[in-house]
Amino acid sequence: MRLELRGVNVENKIYLNQYAAYWKASEKHKKLMGSNPAYDLSKLPAEKMQEEARKFIVKRLEEKSIMTVYGERTEYHQICDMLQERRGKEKSFTDLEKSKWLLVLKAWMLKHNIPLTQTVHLAGKPERYGKSKLVRYFELLLEDVQPEDVRDEVLKDIWELDKLNIELKTTPTKNYRTIRFTEIYQADIKEELKKAIYVQLKQENVSSVAREMTAMRRLSRYLKEKHPEIESCQDISRAIVEDYLTYLNTESLQTKEFRSELNRLRSVLEMVGKLYHYEQLDNIILNRDIPPSTRAEFKTYSDAELKRINSFLVKVDEQTARLMIIHQMLGTRISDTLTLRTDCLIEKGNEVIIRINQPKSHYYEKPISMELASLIKAAIKYTKEKIGDTEYIFANENNPKVSWTYGRICDRILRLIYKEDIRDDNGQLFGFNSHMYRHYYGVKLTEMHLDDWTIARLLGHSSLRNVRYYRRMSNQILADETRAVRNKLSQIILDNLDGWGEEYEQIRYDDSLQ
Repeated sequence: MRLELRGVNVENKIYLNQYAAYWKASEKHKKLMGSNPAYDLSKLPAEKMQEEARKFIVKRLEEKSIMTVYGERTEYHQICDMLQERRGKEKSFTDLEKSKWLLVLKAWMLKHNIPLTQTVHLAGKPERYGKSKLVRYFELLLEDVQPEDVRDEVLKDIWELDKLNIELKTTPTKNYRTIRFTEIYQADIKEELKKAIYVQLKQENVSSVAREMTAMRRLSRYLKEKHPEIESCQDISRAIVEDYLTYLNTESLQTKEFRSELNRLRSVLEMVGKLYHYEQLDNIILNRDIPPSTRAEFKTYSDAELKRINSFLVKVDEQTARLMIIHQMLGTRISDTLTLRTDCLIEKGNEVIIRINQPKSHYYEKPISMELASLIKAAIKYTKEKIGDTEYIFANENNPKVSWTYGRICDRILRLIYKEDIRDDNGQLFGFNSHMYRHYYGVKLTEMHLDDWTIARLLGHSSLRNVRYYRRMSNQILADETRAVRNKLSQIILDNLDGWGEEYEQIRYDDSLQ
């Protein structure tokens, strides 16, 4: 007997409430999705396409939040509309190459005035344009339906990191799953790079290797456009590098972070040189090519700004709101907050101590208030009820072994900021600079007249070196602590003005001297 639901054949629909991701959602999100949210596979013109789409959507339900998959129905319906209108002979998404499918989609989008790009907002960075959601969604679908590549992982153009025979160094708050070589356009450089990256993964953190890949992709695009004769890293000369440096400084709009960009590029090129004995790659990028480091401006929120942005946090989901308040009250780095363990609280008499494991360095302990302890306990209880026993308080619902990522929090808060038009004291839209909460915390500690060692301990610093930046930021403490000295100094000077009489008053009130 075939199961029927509301008169519709279940085989032709994917009902979201039949999957675990749905039941992990909040009541608010369930209400937004309606009583029976579903994907209608019958909208696809061929049975094989329906099978491929089913597999892809179910995989998304296992990997992404239910609201992400629910929202992707828009892109799914647009793809269905494109295929219905096209009336092509294709019975499977594998019948055309990926590049040809994308051309078909983009032509349809242009015909229907659907933008090919969208504005991308990243924390602390200017707006830029990226692929539209529809293009990105179709690319993911096309990649998923490709026949399984049974070759050794290092021979593929997309490496799944968990399939490499390497003990990887990872950062809990950054969830890298793949390394992609698809945008390295020179075949020989691609093969040389694969060997170098494999070695780098054994020695460096995955996030560092990912940034090296970004630098190489940018170089590869440049070589394709400006020097198509270059096929191998062996062909890269000092003259080519100098041309590239000129390009970065005069033409490239994609990056202005030349110091980090060139350091990453030098690292991977030198590794290629060692592995393949390309001697010219040793020191091909010189120290003088790399701009000196500049210390970023030390910024912090004003009291008014912090109150303003906090008043909107009630509009995000409750666990994200808890995270942001805990983050502010702890004064930690965002990576420290995201990786708080469910056993981080230690009760000693009337005090509650929290243990903070810093992914970037060491662990430390410090006392916290009862109010903060209660908030952390509420977050732990929420996670246990929704997911079960986990290592992290803010565990990923779809993969409880890892924590939430910085990108996930950044996306949620930035969406709120742009939706609600939340602005700083200068009238500019807020970014999402989570480290400014830590600066605010440190500045307030200086205004409470704590000694440098205590401040360093509360911030988790192993030395006193950085405390001076928090003290410099506090104009209030500077004014309060120097007021008596300044008044006394002024009086000494005034006492030495005997005999000036009217001349002093003239100087004092001369507008030209203000």
